[in-house]
Amino acid sequence: MENKTEKPLDFIRQIVADDLKTGKHLKPVTRFPPEPNGFLHIGHAKSICLNFGIGVENNANCHMRFDDTNPSKEEQAYVDSILTDVKWLGFGWGDNLFYASDYFDQLYDYAIQLINQGDAYVCDLTPDQIREYRGTLTDPGKESPNRNRSVGENLDLFERMKNGEFEEGACCLRAKIDMNSPNLNMRDPVIYRILKAHHHRTGDKWCIYPMYDYTHCISDSIEGITHSLCTLEFEDHRPLYDWVLDTLKTPCHPRQIEFARLNLTYTVMSKRKLLQLVKENYVEGWDDPRMLTISGLRRRGYTPASIRDFCAEIGIGKRESWIDMGVLENCVRNDLNPIAPRMMCVLDPVKVIIDNYPEDKVEEVTAKNHPQDPEQGTRTLPFSREIYIEREDFMEDPPKKFFRLGPGREVRLRYGYYITCDSYIKDEATGQITEIHCTYDPESKGGSSPDGRKVKGTIHWVSAKHATPMTVKLYDRLFSSENPDADKEVDFKEHLNPNSILILENCMGEPALADLEPGKQVQFERQGYFCPDSVESTKDKLVYNRIVTLRDSWEKVKDNE
Repeated sequence: MENKTEKPLDFIRQIVADDLKTGKHLKPVTRFPPEPNGFLHIGHAKSICLNFGIGVENNANCHMRFDDTNPSKEEQAYVDSILTDVKWLGFGWGDNLFYASDYFDQLYDYAIQLINQGDAYVCDLTPDQIREYRGTLTDPGKESPNRNRSVGENLDLFERMKNGEFEEGACCLRAKIDMNSPNLNMRDPVIYRILKAHHHRTGDKWCIYPMYDYTHCISDSIEGITHSLCTLEFEDHRPLYDWVLDTLKTPCHPRQIEFARLNLTYTVMSKRKLLQLVKENYVEGWDDPRMLTISGLRRRGYTPASIRDFCAEIGIGKRESWIDMGVLENCVRNDLNPIAPRMMCVLDPVKVIIDNYPEDKVEEVTAKNHPQDPEQGTRTLPFSREIYIEREDFMEDPPKKFFRLGPGREVRLRYGYYITCDSYIKDEATGQITEIHCTYDPESKGGSSPDGRKVKGTIHWVSAKHATPMTVKLYDRLFSSENPDADKEVDFKEHLNPNSILILENCMGEPALADLEPGKQVQFERQGYFCPDSVESTKDKLVYNRIVTLRDSWEKVKDNE
């Protein structure tokens, strides 16, 4: 009997398993806490699959919580898009939808507690002065002249901050920790700042807002989170996370655990930079199919399963590493290959006239919906005297390993007949082939000949009279550099790929492609995986997006039969 070894748990899941085994927790409670200041990208998918995945695996809860503490950059539209993305990836949160703004009153009360304990003070230094006073990694910080204000004065000033008596930047509330700490995050960090901005949920109730490091740990505690999972850049913030909860003596103290973020080649993972691409019109929007936002991937035609598989394949580690874009592309190929029905579309059509085929005759040929899966059944395709084939499938003077159509050469039409090229017509001005004239073997219907002769090339086609006109967008990687951020002296936008999109206006597809639902994935035989664009495609103007290419070489077309 074959012994199947289970994949070992990643280090975070191992911690969770150990905590359950020892009885430290009956069930884990995790959370996914995005800031609603942009659309989610593939890097967030890693965190979503980790946090919600641990919940699913343990029949436990994962909270959906928005870190909405910076209203100047946040919008309800971002909230809506994030909820849509998480659901689309296959995860739910039940009744556990929360916002940091739900806790604004409690966060304010906790700040009052810190002031009363002598652990927080109102500081009048400007933001630039605070940075100057903080010191460096080698030089200790310098105490604020306001650090030793009395409790009463701090309470009065903090209330006046809340009441809107001060302008933005005039003062802030800082935790009183240690200006000599080797960890800069512990040198009296700001925990409240004045921000006179309308909040998408609380309106104009507040003009002071808590900082992330202060808000996040308290929100985790209020919600009873057991394992607070975040990326490695927050490792130096963990002492502050623990200090806040220890100093406030909260009844629940979650454990913060850091893991390596996703670094993927040929893209950027900064929401600020993605927003820049959107605002400066380098892309069509957050859901541009070239963007590795979840909405962009969805519009391009990626499946939720392929993204979950990608996150599972790259795993969870403690060290930063780079993942090649090809890993993501292979995941969607592997997901679509067994399920995507096959159809035929000619991207760069040239007309073929079969001279010995009756002019008014139209017949049906039977095509397999999936050569490797008989259960997907068959479909019928119209066949007539005039058809379209790919321009690249014909060469006037073909090389030795070119197995397609050329003068005097015979090829198989997929599911159709053998045809032989007799002549062709060229445009004298451009030199481009405009028509190819062939004859067919009436005995070879279905792709085989009674005399047993073999042909090496099989090409796809569509009947000209029945073809579905469409626009096809061929997407490539948005950046031409593996790491657009590598050289900080060069603007990352200098690495944008000028060939990231190629729009083909005169493509011809088989009739059924006119009725495909937006987002429905298919394989265009020999071309790649495609789907109708969910935004632009209409009955009057079909627009198809290429999801990902196939890996077939041009030298010899695979028969797949």
